[in-house]
Formats: sequence, C-alpha cells, structure tokens
Amino acid sequence: MTLSTLWLFIVMTFFVSATPGPNMLFVMSIAARHGLRVAVMAMAGCMTALLIMMSISAAGLGALLQAFPTVFEALRLAGAAYLAYLGVQVWRSPVNDASTETTEMAPTVPVANTGAIYRQAFLVAASNPKAILFAAAFFPQFINPQAAQLPQFAILLTTFAVIEVSWYFIYAASGKRLSAYLQRPTILRAFNRATGGVFVGFAALMAFAKE
Repeated sequence: MTLSTLWLFIVMTFFVSATPGPNMLFVMSIAARHGLRVAVMAMAGCMTALLIMMSISAAGLGALLQAFPTVFEALRLAGAAYLAYLGVQVWRSPVNDASTETTEMAPTVPVANTGAIYRQAFLVAASNPKAILFAAAFFPQFINPQAAQLPQFAILLTTFAVIEVSWYFIYAASGKRLSAYLQRPTILRAFNRATGGVFVGFAALMAFAKE
C-alpha cells in the first residue's frame, strides 16, 4: 500500500463516515439526553460492532452472504425490525410534564445504565449486515495483493476507527448542545418523536432497499 493510496482511503472514509446514519443518530441522541461521558459508551458499542463486522468481512463472510442471499435477507430484515422497534420505543419514551428534568433516554435504558447503552449501541450498529458487504467491497480496493494483506488491513481498520470515532464526537457535541433545550417537556417530547421517526425511516429504507 502506497502513501497516496492511504490518503485516498482517508479522504473517502472521511466522507463516508460523515454521512448521517443510525449510529450517528444514536450517539447524538445519547449525548443530548445524558451528556458526552455517557455517549462515550454508545460510541464504544457502535465501534465494537463495526470492528467485529469488518473483521468478519475480511475473513470472507461478505462473499458468503453474497453467495447465499436468503441468509443476507434474513439478517437485513431482522436488523430493520430492530431499528423499527427502537424507533417506536424512543417515540413512546415517557415525558414528565410536571417536571423540567429530562427523562430517560429511550427504550428501557435507565439513565445511569451505561452497560445497557453500550449493548443497545452495539445492536444498532450490528443491525445492518450491509456493513459487512461494504467492507468486503471497499477495503480490498486499497490493499496491494502482492504484499502481506493482514498488516494492510490492520492499518486501514485502525484508520477507519479513528475517523469514525472523530465523527462520533462531532455528532455527540452537537447533541450536547441540544440538552439545554430538552429541559422543557414539550421540546423533549418533540425530540423523542423526531428521533423515533428517523429510526423508523432507517428501518424502512433497510427493509425495502434493493441491492
């Protein structure tokens, strides 16, 4: 892998990671409700799932999913169902109209339960099996087949993780700025419904998207 190839990977990954998606929305919503320190657990959950999925892709599961579309379809629909469930739970999150305090973040996640937030973030990121196919198609473009592939993949994966986490912090900072407005029950309710609606929208896109 040449230096110019690595820079091309960095530029392309920068723009791919910047694109709003379920992971970024989840991190932003956690930061808005619980602050940056708790949002770090959401970031860790998302990144754990992504790194596992991309490592699996390098091991050849991407080709396996392409060879057996029924398996991929089942995983895709299961992921869409989870995102829809998450969206409904966020939409229905209780809001205490008698108090100016913010309510719990969302689907059955207590405010202080960072472990639950980590698990939920992991499931959000893992709900999209297309990440495996994306890695299987994207990463090989930057790997020199004539050189040792494992070190190259490690460099690309580390670079991807740094850029992805950087964008998580940018989205989290944006969410943190919303926290002051969420002290008002009417705004918090609107935020819950908007966030839930977007998650349901992501679920619909995943369920009905054609390859």
